[in-house]
Amino acid sequence: MTLTMKPLALTILLASFLPSATVAAAPASLPNTATPLNVVEAGIPEIRAALEQKHITSRQLVTLYLARIGMYEDKLHCIITVNPNALKEADDRDRERAQGRVRGPLHGIPIALKDNILTHDIVTTGGALAFDGFVPPYDATLVKNLRDAGAIVIAKTGLSELANWVAGPPTPMPGNYNAMRGFGYNPYDPRRDPREGTNDGRPVLQTGGSSSGVGTAANFWSGNVGSETSGSILSPANQNMLAAIKPTVGRISRYGVIPITADQDTAGPMAKSVTDAAIMFGALESPAPDPNDAATKRCTPPASRDYTKFLKADGLKGARIGIPRAFFYERAKLPQRAGGSPEAAATAGGRGGGGRGGNGESLTPEQAQVMTEAIEILKQQGAVIVDPVEIPSIATQDPDKNFALWSQCSGLTNVKSKDANCSVVLKYGMKRDFNAWLATLGSSAPVKTLTELREWNITHINAGAIRFGQSQLDISDEMDLEGDRARYEHDRAKDVELAGTHGIDEAMKANNLDALLFPGASGAAIAAKPGYPTVIVPFGMVPNTVTPPFPSGFEAKPAPFGVSFTGMACSEPRLIELGYAFEHATKRRSPPPSAP
Repeated sequence: MTLTMKPLALTILLASFLPSATVAAAPASLPNTATPLNVVEAGIPEIRAALEQKHITSRQLVTLYLARIGMYEDKLHCIITVNPNALKEADDRDRERAQGRVRGPLHGIPIALKDNILTHDIVTTGGALAFDGFVPPYDATLVKNLRDAGAIVIAKTGLSELANWVAGPPTPMPGNYNAMRGFGYNPYDPRRDPREGTNDGRPVLQTGGSSSGVGTAANFWSGNVGSETSGSILSPANQNMLAAIKPTVGRISRYGVIPITADQDTAGPMAKSVTDAAIMFGALESPAPDPNDAATKRCTPPASRDYTKFLKADGLKGARIGIPRAFFYERAKLPQRAGGSPEAAATAGGRGGGGRGGNGESLTPEQAQVMTEAIEILKQQGAVIVDPVEIPSIATQDPDKNFALWSQCSGLTNVKSKDANCSVVLKYGMKRDFNAWLATLGSSAPVKTLTELREWNITHINAGAIRFGQSQLDISDEMDLEGDRARYEHDRAKDVELAGTHGIDEAMKANNLDALLFPGASGAAIAAKPGYPTVIVPFGMVPNTVTPPFPSGFEAKPAPFGVSFTGMACSEPRLIELGYAFEHATKRRSPPPSAP
């Protein structure tokens, strides 16, 4: 039996796992144990201790999480498939533990995966109807690593369909929508947008992008694995008050993850704390380079892939942290192209890339206050703040060398005849890498090429495919992998030059920095192009302000707003130190009130 979720079906199907009274009550902890474990906000070390001390079994732990899913999932829509073997796998981990065998730091602990990560025994859809019911022929490398560490894959999470590379302008797909499950909802305000024109079921509070952090925030499991091309780990972590590590591209193998482009794609952990994210991060990384992903040679893992040794409460003492004011905190003075305006071009936030403060707008007063407070805390913890730090590719008045004027090509506004001033890297990479990924599936592939997928979508419109169109797929498929290679290589080099060489690299080296501090997920796009890492930490709450505003009388609940530490390639150990020390000094995460 495969539990691929349809609206209103999840609670009924979960009843086959659990006693009906358990599903109805959705207990947070088990009675009749010496020290009951409350799974709400329980961290991985706490869960691990409870398992080791026999206060709970893995079966009981999975049962508690399944009960919460059964109670609240129809409100949140954050799951596509529940693993039908979750309880059996829990029994296996319990049996191993009783025999004295503990696989690793996640032994018997439930983890969820974004539904673009292949699992040989659980349906993987990418949120696309064409892949409904598809069971891959192999596990992604990161899945093998998680299972080797003892993790139980409890579910596959919702996502923006195919990681939000389906529909762009003129009718872009809203974040966290897919044809398999519809819209996902943010547990900090799980209502529908009431505004005319956007009252089609989309959430009133954005979930932040294509890697759903909703289930982790709502305590459906201990943590989840997302994937990012430009913002799809950092944005949902920011919106759901989670900690996350967006790794250096290549740190975690991408083999077996449905791609957009190998130039920027990476998987990474999302959790309720930096500690949990660090534990998951070590489990996700391979002990040696993956022969199926050459980029895994880029960074050397620490001994035993143990990132917990970087969890230092005094990690901020003496750290040099830069504040890139222009473009990320305050509106930047941008050059004007001939025949255009800087305002029209300043959209470097890119796909999934971080909201206000990442596209040349000033922060709202409330966001600015959150960042002012964060900077003051950094100073109190012994950090040296360099404020402001100039990013050369933002400050330059040469429009051809300004990062803010060099966005990713997107949708029908950037078809081949209209793509002179944007990067083709994503649309070229999608055709190259998606077709290569399909080839790894052999005869089991539901479609064989990107062209076949587009054709399948068109013939299944009435079944719910491509509700918002497929302009991203269209502009990718029009690329000629041979004829357009020189253009792609030029644009890829420019991406790295503006975001890396004359962006993050030059700013950090000139000021001898350990990290740049970005508001929320606003630094996602500039870090994504050269493939640089970021650690985001939960911190504040700000008003959920939108344009046009909500109707009179509608009270939107506050939105989470975190802070991000970004560095150069392979700097995750230092970023984890900084993020943990900041989190330890603040401890601002609070669970959502909507899914207790």
